Amino acid sequence: MEKTIKGGEFLIAETKYQDVFIPEEFDEEQQMIAQTCRDFLAAEVNPILDRIDSQEEGLMPSLMDKAGELGILGVSIPEEYGGFGKNFNTSMLVADVCGAGHSFAVALSAHTGIGTLPILYYGNEAQKAKYIPKLGTGEWKASYCLTEPNSGSDANSGKTKAKLSADGKHYIINGQKMWITNGGFADIFIVFAKIDDDKNLTAFIVEKEFGGVTMNPEEHKMGIKGSSTRQVFFNDCPVPVENMLSERENGFKIAVNILNIGRIKLAAAAIGGSKEVVSQAVNYANERIQFDRPISKYGAIRYKLAEMATKIYAVESANYRAGQNIDDAYDALVAGGMEAGKAKLKSTEQFAVECAILKVWGSEVLDYVTDEGVQIYGGMGFSADAPMDRSYRDARINRIFEGTNEINRLLTVDMMLKRAMKGELDLMTPATAVANELMSIPDFGEEDTTLFAAEKKIIQNLKKATLMVAGAAVQKLMMSLSKEQEILMNIADMASYVYVAESAMLRTEKLVSLRGEEACKGQLDMMRIYFVEAVDGVQKAGKEALWAFAEGDELRMMLVGLRRFTKMEPFNVKQARQNVALQLIEANKYCF
Repeated sequence: MEKTIKGGEFLIAETKYQDVFIPEEFDEEQQMIAQTCRDFLAAEVNPILDRIDSQEEGLMPSLMDKAGELGILGVSIPEEYGGFGKNFNTSMLVADVCGAGHSFAVALSAHTGIGTLPILYYGNEAQKAKYIPKLGTGEWKASYCLTEPNSGSDANSGKTKAKLSADGKHYIINGQKMWITNGGFADIFIVFAKIDDDKNLTAFIVEKEFGGVTMNPEEHKMGIKGSSTRQVFFNDCPVPVENMLSERENGFKIAVNILNIGRIKLAAAAIGGSKEVVSQAVNYANERIQFDRPISKYGAIRYKLAEMATKIYAVESANYRAGQNIDDAYDALVAGGMEAGKAKLKSTEQFAVECAILKVWGSEVLDYVTDEGVQIYGGMGFSADAPMDRSYRDARINRIFEGTNEINRLLTVDMMLKRAMKGELDLMTPATAVANELMSIPDFGEEDTTLFAAEKKIIQNLKKATLMVAGAAVQKLMMSLSKEQEILMNIADMASYVYVAESAMLRTEKLVSLRGEEACKGQLDMMRIYFVEAVDGVQKAGKEALWAFAEGDELRMMLVGLRRFTKMEPFNVKQARQNVALQLIEANKYCF
């Protein structure tokens, strides 16, 4: 574990740029896999988006078959089961590139992620040998049945029941699931149910051919119209006892751990979708003439293009940083003797905090980018005949998928505090040090003018601001903090800005070390633009949190501290945005 920090430890530890992975480092084989995905979308998906959205009979399953033939479905499946056995960041790259595939991306993600991984990570050898090879080729398609009409964010409250048959050979499942992606064509269902009066869910591998599986017609949705989404009913569905996945009452843990992977993969897909929208917006801005000039020459449009690119660059930096942390943790666990499947789960679970942050940030960047994409297209952006219509509608689900963004914000803080209480994460020592620092005279010292010195100082201070507010909230509110959702979400936003801004800095620092400062002007500008947003974001969230629970001298002192920790030297952000926009305009696409 030498190369990687613990999950959530970014808030109290310093990371060196040498220890992070950046997307510019993908090797030739990984780039070939990415190109295969791009070619597939260009040839098989993009020309028929309207047919996909109309849910033409058999079309999506046929696309999945073709993707399976190219190996796209088996990138992260071990070679022994017919896959490529690539690392976590390679599977993230596939999710990233395919994220531009609209409804196809949803079907792909559900199949390769929440549909396949529960068996791969929790199945016994017989289950993996039976199901994984066929899931890897697409011969069998998978879906994931967790949500119920009265069980959404509170997943463990599901009412679906499983009862052992009289002969002890089958579990008889009865219940209703809803919002089931791939439900209309899936062969395999990962189903969560409670056996008898158990408190916790148990997971089962259910084949459609077992019988007793029926479903409602396709749901009419705002977006991702081409994705099959159905209510699925289990009516005395007989499931062989050997198809219980893992152990009895382990279903909720399976659901939570698989969702961790789903969250960070969703962020990757959101990045891919965002890049495609920027490319379309730049292209349109270059072609659209108003007042005898392309609209790409106007500052208001350039502002939008630069902000879109900057947000993508920052969250992409964080995504692959976390992906490498997961890969490094996995390698260390396997080297220590842990079985590969368990190591995959443990390594992802270790970085559940980062997965939650990235799910929120990735989906909200996609929402921002598509909204601004519509604005750049103007009236055409509101037309169903232009590409922004589909992108705008398809983006919205991502803030709900894989746990709502509100739930993920609450989880970010909850998981960090729980780790602190278990002694896995020492948050109190640095939080106490920050509190003591507030009482002292600032040490201005000699100014360091080297490249990245200012940004590193800002990151240190933003961490202090977050620890100050979080520490004070814990001290003041104690056990009632868990009920103060607005304050928890403020703290989550502060921590998230720290993580994403630091990731953008580390990526840029590594790029400069590889290519030189001159070749990285655009990246340096985007890093600094994002720092302006992060500083403002931390200050706003911190102020709102403090106003909510502190008062009197304590409040005044911490507000002074917050201002001290959110200082930034003046920076011509307008010129930096112009520089970034010019690179996009000249490339006529997203180019970073």
